[in-house]
Amino acid sequence: MVNTEKFIKKAIEEIRIAAGDEKVVMALSGGVDSSVCAALAARAIGDRLIPIYIDTGLMRKGETERIKMLFGNIQLQVIDAGAEFLGALKGVTDPEAKRKAIGERFIRVFEREAKKPGAKCLLQGTIYPDRIESEGGIKSHHNVGGMPLIVEFTKVIEPLRDLYKDEVRDVAGALGLPKEIQHRMPFPGPGLAVRVLGEVTPEKVAVVREANWIAEDELVEKYQPWQCFAALIGLGTGVKGDNRIHGWIVAIRAVNSRDGMTADPLNIPFEDLIRIGSRITAEIPSVARVVYDITPKPPATIEYE
Repeated sequence: MVNTEKFIKKAIEEIRIAAGDEKVVMALSGGVDSSVCAALAARAIGDRLIPIYIDTGLMRKGETERIKMLFGNIQLQVIDAGAEFLGALKGVTDPEAKRKAIGERFIRVFEREAKKPGAKCLLQGTIYPDRIESEGGIKSHHNVGGMPLIVEFTKVIEPLRDLYKDEVRDVAGALGLPKEIQHRMPFPGPGLAVRVLGEVTPEKVAVVREANWIAEDELVEKYQPWQCFAALIGLGTGVKGDNRIHGWIVAIRAVNSRDGMTADPLNIPFEDLIRIGSRITAEIPSVARVVYDITPKPPATIEYE
């Protein structure tokens, strides 16, 4: 386990040296990784840190409003780039191509926003599992393998690059961050795009966003999973009322893990699964059926793409 006091001192000094006298933009998503980065950078360079939250149009239900409320005490810039991201994903079906399209769009938006205050450095919350999975060819994370090779930033600063998720949570606690942030469930950088198999469309995103909200509402407080979510995995035949429908198939995934490198599915009682399925099919008319994923990692990954 990481020595949090030693790490915090080292990371603050690393950020201070890497930034020099430059302004630094950073991606603040509201998750524990980016929040720890923001706290470290604020101590290192003060008001030369420019935190930016990008609403990609692929966020969870109510996420942008939550971020504005949670970080209302800092000068957080909120950028609405949903049309850009959905445009970049139009017609793209391959999972790796989707991740790279999102990674490139992230960087281009940050490059554009960084020019306004004259910032030349980018700070991001890349952690060790991101690097392992990207460099190992498992999947490209938007902030590692999904990044374009040519960027306009003179430096990309990644103070958490050697930490696992549980270690980042320890650092968050040592920094005094709120429990809500310290223990918040992971959410993928590419957002709901990797919870929609195949091409990402506004209709599919709307369906999976609502299904994801229901899954979290039913599972987070009761079971406290390391991660849980809903994914839209295809089309299937169903019956609603007296009518045959061709509707979406939604998969529910709920796992426990220590660091995200391995994971085990939660043993959820059948009656709770029935209730979740009934809610999703009742509250989202275009969903025809709901399934529960019992596959551990490995052989599966936690997310679907």
